[in-house]
Amino acid sequence: MTSEFLGFTMFGVTMITLLLGFPVALTIAGSALIFALIGDYFELFNLGILSLYPLRIFGVMKAETLVAVPLFVFMGVMLEKSGIAFKLLEAMGKLFGKRAGGLGISVIIVGALLAASTGIVGATVVTMGLMSLPVMIKAGYSTRLSSGLICASGTLGQIIPPSIVL
Repeated sequence: MTSEFLGFTMFGVTMITLLLGFPVALTIAGSALIFALIGDYFELFNLGILSLYPLRIFGVMKAETLVAVPLFVFMGVMLEKSGIAFKLLEAMGKLFGKRAGGLGISVIIVGALLAASTGIVGATVVTMGLMSLPVMIKAGYSTRLSSGLICASGTLGQIIPPSIVL
C-alpha cells in the first residue's frame, strides 16, 4: 500500500461520511486518527507526530491577533444597538440607491473595509451580521441573499493590502 493510495482513500472516506451527515469535526478528526493508525500499521506514518498536536493547539491559542475578536464583536453590537449602523448603511444605500441592489453594494464595501482593517474574517462576518442583517431584511432582501453578501464581504478583506493575511 502506498501513501498516495492511503491519502485518496482517506479523502474518499471523509467525503462519504460528510455526505452521510456526520458532524464535520468528528468526521475529520475520526478519519485522521483512523488513517493514522492504518498508516502506522503499514509503516507509512509515525505515531510520534501526534504528540506534537497539543503544542500546536496551545500555540494557536496564544496568538495575539485572536484577542481582538471579542472586541470587534462588541463593536458590532454597540454599532447595531446605538443605531449608527442603520444610519450608515441607510446613507450608503441612498448613495447607491439609483442602482439595483444599492444596499447590497454598500454592505460589500463596508464589510470589505472592515475586514481589511481587522484582518480577522470571523470577527468581520459577525460584526457585519449584527450591523447589516437587520437593515437588509427590513429593506426587503431575502435572508439567503443577505447572509451571502455578508459572508462574501468578510472574505473580501483578505485581498485588500492592510490585511493580516497579506
